This record gives sequence, C-alpha cells and structure tokens, in this order.
Amino acid sequence: MNRGKITFGKINLKSSGPSTSSTESAENPTSSSDGTVSGFGSFGRRENTKDDPVARISEDLDNSKLHEVMGISGFGRKQAKQFDINEMIQKAKQNAPKALVDEKAITEGGEDKKSKDPDDDDEESEEDEEVIGPIPTGGVNENRRKKVDKGDDSDGDDDEDEQDEDDDEFDEDAPINKLPHSHEVEMRHGSKAVVALASDPSGVRLASGSMDYNLNFWDFSGMDKSMKSFRSMQPCENHPIRNLYYSFSGDMMLVVSGSSQAKVLDRDGFEKMECVKGDQYIADMSKTKGHIAGLTSGCWSPVRREEFLTSGMDSTLRTWVFAKTKEQRAVIKTRAQGGLKTIPTSCAYNRDGTLIAAGCSDGSLQTWDTRKMFVHTTHCIRDAHTKGADISSVLFSYSGFQLASRSMDETLKLWDTRAFKKPLHVFDGLFSRYDTTDCCFSPDDTMVLTGESLPKGAKQANLFVYDTKTFDLVAKLPITDSHVIRTLWHPKLNQIFVGCGNGIIRGLYDEKRSMRGAKLCVVRTHRKKKESEIVGTTQIITPHALPMFRQEKTRSVRKKLEKDRLDPVKSKRPDLPITSGQGGRVASSGSTLSSYVIRNLGLSKRVEDDQDPREAILKYAKEAAENPYWIAPAYAKTQPKPIFNSEDEPESKKTKTEQ
Repeated sequence: MNRGKITFGKINLKSSGPSTSSTESAENPTSSSDGTVSGFGSFGRRENTKDDPVARISEDLDNSKLHEVMGISGFGRKQAKQFDINEMIQKAKQNAPKALVDEKAITEGGEDKKSKDPDDDDEESEEDEEVIGPIPTGGVNENRRKKVDKGDDSDGDDDEDEQDEDDDEFDEDAPINKLPHSHEVEMRHGSKAVVALASDPSGVRLASGSMDYNLNFWDFSGMDKSMKSFRSMQPCENHPIRNLYYSFSGDMMLVVSGSSQAKVLDRDGFEKMECVKGDQYIADMSKTKGHIAGLTSGCWSPVRREEFLTSGMDSTLRTWVFAKTKEQRAVIKTRAQGGLKTIPTSCAYNRDGTLIAAGCSDGSLQTWDTRKMFVHTTHCIRDAHTKGADISSVLFSYSGFQLASRSMDETLKLWDTRAFKKPLHVFDGLFSRYDTTDCCFSPDDTMVLTGESLPKGAKQANLFVYDTKTFDLVAKLPITDSHVIRTLWHPKLNQIFVGCGNGIIRGLYDEKRSMRGAKLCVVRTHRKKKESEIVGTTQIITPHALPMFRQEKTRSVRKKLEKDRLDPVKSKRPDLPITSGQGGRVASSGSTLSSYVIRNLGLSKRVEDDQDPREAILKYAKEAAENPYWIAPAYAKTQPKPIFNSEDEPESKKTKTEQ
C-alpha cells in the first residue's frame, strides 16, 4: 500500500476513488494520479505529470499565483541583475550633491556609443563600467567655478569674477585677520602700574597685581559692564606684586612679590602655602632652605601639577613642591662669564617641562635640562642681550621650538632651540622702563606681541604685533597714554589683556572670533539692590486684656528710637561719671581691700573710710559690756576681775609738757 508524504505538519489523506482523471488533476494540482496528496505548490512532488502538458501549465500558473500571495515568487530562482545607467546616475547625483556632473559629457558619450560600430561591444561595456559608481571629486573646485549650462549671461560671469576677487582680498589665514582687536573694554585696577597679569586656563577669572601691593580678582561670569573686581587683597603686605601665574589645573595661583618668600593661593585668594626663608648668613646658596633675597619671577611646571619654579636676587633658581614648605626641591645657580654670580631676572619652563630657561642681568640666556643634574647648563649664550640690561621676560612658544626674550635694551629677540647660537630675528626700537615688561605668543605661534613704555614726548604707547615667520610688523595698536607693561593672549577666549602703567587693564576682543570672557560682561547691565521688603503685622486690640497679654500700640519709628535711646540697656549707655567725693570710682567702691569687700558683700551699714577705726570700734564698747553675747558669757564665772593702776606716775617719768 502506498502512503502519502507528510510535509509542513499536514497529514496526507487518501482519496476515496480508485483513480483520478486528468481533468481532476488539472482542477486539483495537489492530488496525484494514484489518489495521494503530496503537499501543495512547488514544495510537493507531483507524480505522473510529465506526459500531460495541460497539467504542467496549470501547475505552473497555480504555483506562480501562490508564490505571489506568499511573497516568495523568486524563491529558489537566481536571476541576473539588471542595471539601468540613467537611474544609477540620478542616484549618484542625489547621494553626492557637491560633486557636479558634466551632463554634456555623459550625453556626448551616449551619442558616441551609438555612432560606433557594433563590433566594439567590449569597449562600450568598459566605458559603461567607468560611468557606473561614485563620481570622483578631484576636480570639484574647478567644476564649481565652471557653469554647466552655456546659456548664462555675461553679466553673471562678471559678478562671479568680482566675488572671487573679494574672496581673494579677504584672507582668513592672514595674521592681521586673526588678531582680535575690533572691540575694547577697560578695567580699573588702581592708580599705580599693573605689573602682573594672569588668567586661569578656563578663562573665567583674571588676576592682576600692581605696584600698590594689591592683588585684584576679576570674574567674567559675575561681572557686569561696570567691570569691577570682586576681591582686592594684599597677600604679601608691603611688597609689590611682580608676577602671577595660575597652575595648569587652575585651582592654585603662584604669587611672586618683592619679598623672598613666594606664596600659593587658591582660586578665591586664600593662602595655602608660603615658601620658607633661607639663612642669610650661609655663603653657599645650595645649603640654604630658601631664597634670602627678593624674588624676580616664577612659574608653574606644565608637567608636574604641584611643582613650581622661582628666581631670586640671591643668584639662584629654586624648584618647589606644593605642601612641602620646609625646603626647596632643587637649587640652580646662575653664573656669569668669570664664574661670578649673576641675578636671574626671568625664568620659564618649556611646554614639555624638560627645559628651564633663565634670562640674567648680565644679558645671558641659560637653559638647564630637568632630566639631568643642574650642574652645567644645556645652552648658554653670553651675549644674548646687552650686558647690564635686565632680560625682563623669557617665554617658550606653544610648539616648543621657539624662544622669545624681551630685554630692557629696547629689543625683542626670537631664538630657535634647535640652532641656539644666533637669534632668528631681532626686533629693536622697543623702549622699556619696567623690568617686568613681557611678551607673548599667539595661540597658533604665528605672531608675537610685546608692549613699549611711553617714550618722552609721545602721547600714546603702542602694542606691537610681529609675524614669527616673515618677521614683519603685523599691527601697531595704540593702547593708552601710559606705559604698556604686561601682555596676555588667552588661547581659549581668544582675547588680549594689556596691563598699563596708569592702573588700567585693557581687554581686546573680536565679536566673531572671541568667546565668552569680556563679551559676557559688556552686555550685562548693573542692577540695583532691592530694598528690604516690609512685612505688615496685624494688630489685635484688646482693651480689657491683662497687662501681660496686652499688645503695645504701634508707634512710629522715630518715637520708638527715642524710647530705646532713653533705655540704658538698649542704648548701651556707659557708666556715668562720679560727680561727688574724691578718688573717683575706685574710692566709691572702697579705697582699701577691706572696705571693698565690706561694701560689695551686701552689708546694710555703710562704712566711711574717713573716720577713725578705733572710734568706730569703741562706739560699740558700752553695748558690748552691758549685753555681752559671744566671748564674755563664756568666761563670766572664771574671768578675774581686772585691777587698773590708779596711782599717779612719778614726776621723773612725766614729760616736760605735763610738768
């Protein structure tokens, strides 16, 4: 007996008839000739249908309909993929709108294909393969300037040429266009010269130090257009602030003053550390625990978070570690040509923290490698500047290959650390009167800035901006009618702050290129403090209430103040002066210790100091004799009777006055 197959969980059933005709098989394609059902569609196997063409055709039609309903019309068949060139070109245009396609070249290519011989089918297929796919963008800039359509007017071409010329004139990469100097703000520090400026890395706060010993903090996030500092203090007593430097984390600030002890403050100006002072009677400076003379400069290490460097007039550079105040970490001695001492007037770390540079009073530049012992210098240029002129500033560029040195010999020099024998360029004619006049690099190292002191007869001091590649003067910005001492270009804010000799800090910024900082303060208006709100209290009038529960009537403020004034407790009245007697308040309370104790122990009877104490005691003799209370009753029975000598004294013992 033949049994049907089980497919897809369906049980095949036998037909009741012995056999089926061809018409039944055409109507029911799932039934076999022997009466068994072998699945449905093309998934089942049909037997004895090879010889019947009608059955095969009907089977194919039914299968195609079933496949369309089930969504598997292409299942089991692998057809060749057809490509439409025009459709693919349109998709490429949509996916890459920036890449302009020369439609004319495509159409010409199509016409050329039609004109070619039919034998060149291989070449046509290769060309088609080259067209299909993403279009190369190598000539995008050229294609932008070309027009696809030739029917445009000549006027449009002239307009485009003018726009191209304008674009060529405004070069964003030009140094003068990078300089933020379109707007200006003014901050008043005091009346004396601002010789120190520092800003934290985030650009939220600015600190300024002056010759008037004051240190001011400026908060851009909290200031309004009045530009007033929120804190002023004197951290180093009567010493001018020579240098300020924020740590690279922004949580601490190094204060270098004219004293021999540097201080470390937190962001709010509270003291966290003070360097120890050395022993001034020790000749060897490496044996002392700190500086013994006034400081000249200082800075934080860019690599080690808690390390900073100071330079002093004791001809030494000293590295310190925060929170270790008892002794410095290392001592570097600066030497002149003949081995004598020379004073380091400025110092700086490079950006990697591997090199320490110092400018000395003998005009020399000296560097030391921090990875080695500080015995010998790594570089030493004796004639870097004029001998006897202090080098007021030494600064490494952000890349670390260039070094700028500003001196009081009216020059600014650029050096290359890879070829340190000769300067790259010398900028002269920069008059300087302050030994703290500094210089600074732009954030991209393309420019270097420095200020000048006000020459005699001049009306304005300028800020000079030089190009570090071509060494040309980029700009000469007039700042103030006083000296330009400190210059600070913040890399994050893209703003320039200038400290002047008249106690003013100038802030330069650009409306488009600068961020936050002074821009936030300019738009804020000064708000007046709100008056204290007066809350009215309800009064309940109870005329028949007891005095302890009765509320006082409300009086005017003037009457209330007059009443409080009469109250000695509320008005805190001092003790009134004594108008009678002698000796003042001391005599009134008792001139002697016994009288003071008697009067202040609460005795009812008052003792007068001017009476005779014998008379005061004998005043109670009669009463004590008549009414004895303490001692006499105890000895009344045993007490002998006193016998007094009543005889007169002999004449020999009498005094002359009695005779």
